Amino acid sequence: MRTHFDRVVLSMATLLIGVLIGFGCSQSAKEGAGSAEAAQSPATQSPATEATPKKVQRFGSVIGVNRDTLDKYIELHKAIWLGVKKMITDCNIRNYSSYLGELDDGNLYLFSYFEYIGDDFDADMQKMKADPTTQKWWKETDPLQLPQKNRKEGEYWMTMREVFHQD
Repeated sequence: MRTHFDRVVLSMATLLIGVLIGFGCSQSAKEGAGSAEAAQSPATQSPATEATPKKVQRFGSVIGVNRDTLDKYIELHKAIWLGVKKMITDCNIRNYSSYLGELDDGNLYLFSYFEYIGDDFDADMQKMKADPTTQKWWKETDPLQLPQKNRKEGEYWMTMREVFHQD
């Protein structure tokens, strides 16, 4: 039997627009994608490594967003700080997108998607978490977000499980 939240998550793909970064830095995010579930596909690579495709792990996550502060949230993401963008890249994250949608329950949700091409997700997330610029960014964005009650311990954004992918 599907819960209301399951229906919300299943509806999300058709309702989403926007940009976001504040992904939580937890081991559970890695488990959410699952090593066995992570797909093998070529990533953007430098000419020196083109012969060896990198393993790509895809991540999807969801969080609520406060309707009263939505305009501020969108304005922040129209001009993401260069230091934050650099840290995302330095932490082996590519193809990062987020989407905003109002679901049937009347609440606003953000859906985030990114691809990780590094070799040590936990180390890269700790690097991001320790970055002073990223910490300042999260101090701006976190109060505008509404974490899901049923997320795993240690998560800020609730990690979603991939059920289908096609390159």
